[in-house]
This record gives sequence, structure tokens and C-alpha cells, in this order.
Amino acid sequence: MELKNYIASIKDFPEEGIIFRDITPLMADGKAFATACNLMYDFALERNVDVVVGPESRGFIFGCPVAKDLEVGFVPVRKPNKLPRETISYKYDLEYGQNELHMHKDGIKPGQRVLIVDDLLATGGTIDATIKIVEDLGGIVVGCTFLIELEALKGRDLIKQYDILTLIKY
Repeated sequence: MELKNYIASIKDFPEEGIIFRDITPLMADGKAFATACNLMYDFALERNVDVVVGPESRGFIFGCPVAKDLEVGFVPVRKPNKLPRETISYKYDLEYGQNELHMHKDGIKPGQRVLIVDDLLATGGTIDATIKIVEDLGGIVVGCTFLIELEALKGRDLIKQYDILTLIKY
């Protein structure tokens, strides 16, 4: 199955000059969505994963089914003020400004083998921040998997020391 056929390319969204890769057609097609999740699951099986971590919000979409199929837990990474208990956070720079991610402090136990799942690898900032949080809690990142990689933005360079699976490349 050619997953790229299920991605809509929207020109000039959210601003002129950008081509937005819309994943909702893939999510709306049960077979395409299952194929994507199954490929991520296969990648995870080879890495003996203890827990899946997914950044807000589209990491939840792919991370939860992968975690369910592996019969392991899922830990969300969220924006500030979204998690109710004590969190660990990491601030990182964007082109214009900063962003911050949080995870519950008890989300990862030392030594756990962690798979990070998200929909998109672009500049790598979100995934790099997620990795730092996982590792600060003592987790071992055994792989990162993405539905889409925007190769021109070179996000892979930021996380190149980790095993990476991307299903679609632009």
C-alpha cells in the first residue's frame, strides 16, 4: 500500500509558501491507518519496547494503537498546564521564540526501553525535547518512528544517533 496516496498536500497553508501535509485522509481510511500503525508496531517489536511515548497531539493518534498492540503503556508528552500531576519539562528554541514540553515525573521508570512515536519529523525540535525528558527520567530511547519526514528540514540530523523509521518522505 502506498501511504503517500493518503496524504493531502495543501498549498499555502497555514501561510503562503508552505505545503501542509494533511494526514486526516490516511486516518479516515481504516486500511491505510492500520497499515501505518502496523509498520510502526513491527519496528517496535524488533526493539523490545517497554513503553511508548507520544508528543501532543498527533503522537497520540499513532502512539496509542502501537502501545495497545504491543500491550505496553503509553505516556503522553504535553504542552504546559495540561498534565495534572508533578511533571518534568524541557524548553527548546523555535525559529521565533520558545516551546516547552512536559511529562509526568512518574511516566518513565529508569531503565525502561522507550519508543517515541509521532506523525511528523520536521526540524526535530519536538522529538529532541521529548528524548531529553525521557533520558532525564532514566529511560532508554530505543527508536523513533514517524508517519512523515520532511527531509529538507534536516530533523534527522538532530536525532541521528537513534534508530529512526519514517514511512513517508517528502
